Amino acid sequence: FGTDVLQCVEIDPRSVEMLSERHPNLRVRYEDVLQTDYPKLAEDEGGPLSVIGNLPYYITSQILFALADASHTGAVRSATVTMQYEVAERIVSLTKCKAYGILSVVFQLYADCTIHFKIPPTVFYPQPKVDSALVGLRFIGPNALRQRLAGVRPADLRRVLTATFQQRRKTVRNGLKKLALEICAGDKEAAKKMIDSSPLPLPKQIWEAKESGDSFAMSQELPKDWASKRPEELSPGQFVELTRLIFGPADDESGEQKTLGRKIWRKVKHGT
Repeated sequence: FGTDVLQCVEIDPRSVEMLSERHPNLRVRYEDVLQTDYPKLAEDEGGPLSVIGNLPYYITSQILFALADASHTGAVRSATVTMQYEVAERIVSLTKCKAYGILSVVFQLYADCTIHFKIPPTVFYPQPKVDSALVGLRFIGPNALRQRLAGVRPADLRRVLTATFQQRRKTVRNGLKKLALEICAGDKEAAKKMIDSSPLPLPKQIWEAKESGDSFAMSQELPKDWASKRPEELSPGQFVELTRLIFGPADDESGEQKTLGRKIWRKVKHGT
C-alpha cells in the first residue's frame, strides 16, 4: 500500500509525531480507534476499507465488533490483524468446544475467518506473556448477510446470544427464561409457551441455499430438542433460527430488510 491509499489511526501523540516526521506523506488520524467512524471513512475514501493492524489485546473484541457493525453498510471489506491467540481460537472455534462463544457466532456469521499462522512472543518487544496469531476476516457483505439472516434483526440476535452465553453452563431454555419474560411483558405462561416451542420451518431462501450446498445454510436448521442443549452446541445459523423463533422476523423473510443497524455489536459509548 502507498501513502495515497494508506491511512493510520494512532492515539499516542508521540507515535503520531514520529510517523509525521519519518513519513511526511503518510496520512495519520490522531484519534481513538474505538471512536473511528468506519462508514464515514469509507465514504471519504470512495469505497470499502481493508483494515490491517496489530490490535491492542485489551480492546481487541471491541475493535472487531466495530468492524462487524461497519460491514452492515459494506464499509469494511476485510481485516488482517494480529491478536492474542486465545481470541483467534474463539473466532474460528467449532461448536461443542470451550472456546466457542459470542465471538465465534458473530464472526462466522459475518465473515470467512482464517488463522493464517501463530506468532511467538519472541517477535515482539516488549515480549507479551502469550502467543499471538495473524487472523484474516473477509466480510461477506450486507447482501449476503441479509440472506443468511432472512429477516432476523442483528439487534435481536445479540439479545439471544447475550442471554444464553452469560449462562453457558445452563441449558438454552434456562438461559432464555428472563428474556422470554421480557418479550412477553411478564406473562409467565406465554413465556413458557415460547421457550417450549417447536422449531419454525426454514425460510425459502435458506432451504434453497441448503439445497445448493451452502455450508452455512446446511447447519442452520434448529433441532427439535434445542431447548435442552447448551449454547455451545448450537451453530451460528441455528442461533439465527432461534432468534427467529423467539422474536419472529423483523422484515420480509426474503432478506430485503432496509437496514441492519449502525451500532449493534460495539458499545454505545464507542463511535457514532
